[in-house]
Amino acid sequence: MDRKALLTEVLAQNPNDAFARYGLAMEYSQAGDVERALEEFRKLLSVHPDYAAGYFMAAQTLARVDRTPEARTMLAQGIAAAQRSGNAHAKSEMEAMLSELAE
Repeated sequence: MDRKALLTEVLAQNPNDAFARYGLAMEYSQAGDVERALEEFRKLLSVHPDYAAGYFMAAQTLARVDRTPEARTMLAQGIAAAQRSGNAHAKSEMEAMLSELAE
């Protein structure tokens, strides 16, 4: 069974499993299936709005396909989430990426 199938099976049993949802989004992102990746990131963040890595990786996915304005929005939301949850490392990574995208 491949990773996507395994993660999909986990999510069928527990749709709110943050780790599995993030993993599935990453699998789609790495395969170049941007829309499905973003759909999974959206599902993740709607249930787990402080999951900072979800914003960061969604922004990277968007930036890779030159959807810079959307990536900036995702980063701004992620910075706010990282601040809410006290995740200084994720906040600084997203701030650095945001400044790179602004150039």
